[in-house]
Amino acid sequence: MIAIVCLTHNRVDLLARCVENVIMRTSELTTEIVIWDNASPDGTRDYLSSLDDPRLDIVFHDENIAMNALPRALERTTAPYMVELDDDVVEAPERWDAALLEAYRRMPSIGFLCAGIAYDANDAASRYLRYMREEIGAYREEKINGVRILRGSVGGACTMTSRDLYRQVGGFKEHRRYPYWRPDIPYQRALRKLGYDSAFLADLEVRHEGGTNASNPPQPKLAYHIHERKLTARKNTVKRVLLALPGFAKLNRRLGWFEPPIAPYDPTAYDPDEGARSAPTSAG
Repeated sequence: MIAIVCLTHNRVDLLARCVENVIMRTSELTTEIVIWDNASPDGTRDYLSSLDDPRLDIVFHDENIAMNALPRALERTTAPYMVELDDDVVEAPERWDAALLEAYRRMPSIGFLCAGIAYDANDAASRYLRYMREEIGAYREEKINGVRILRGSVGGACTMTSRDLYRQVGGFKEHRRYPYWRPDIPYQRALRKLGYDSAFLADLEVRHEGGTNASNPPQPKLAYHIHERKLTARKNTVKRVLLALPGFAKLNRRLGWFEPPIAPYDPTAYDPDEGARSAPTSAG
């Protein structure tokens, strides 16, 4: 019923917590688990070789192709529902996969559903999500068929989609220049063109711990983030020029062509515990 794909590189300590506290807490609904090791030089191979679960399909790739491994790993699965799980998601409740699937199936309009990210002041990802929700208003809380969600773009931390939708939009892509990239972004864009949205599941939380273990990111990952910042800066320049045209801002609000530029996120200046508006923390 459910296939889980987890990519990893050189983070055996985090991976072990992900396997033991997340993957091994899945229900009988999860029938396939692909763990793809991107040529880790640490003890990842030994750790993965020690695991014994008939659902496991472990791949030892001879090169670090980062997120470009995602579509290749998913091609090894057949289940009708698929979960992209990051190796730095280190804790989840028992049978979290069943809860995610139940919610996903009750909301036909949501094509990409992510478990909520529990807030952790030491985790960069959950701090950023709280900033985007409480300071920028990037997520809005709704209830669909009794399921409470936070509608808006999500990442791949612990995210479900269906194989049918995946095939309709052509799946996740590979990036020719930047292997450390965000294939979920064009995927969600393609889903929106078909009328499907993305959301966090507000009543299911997992714990993410990438921020406290990311002091030495791979150089290709830094290169991608620099590229993204430059690209965003160019887009924002064009947006500001357009929004300065008479009547354009009002028309854009009515037709929703694009989101206006927002102030750059500065993690050193943002204090989520000081002046943050009262809200559930499941979106991060």
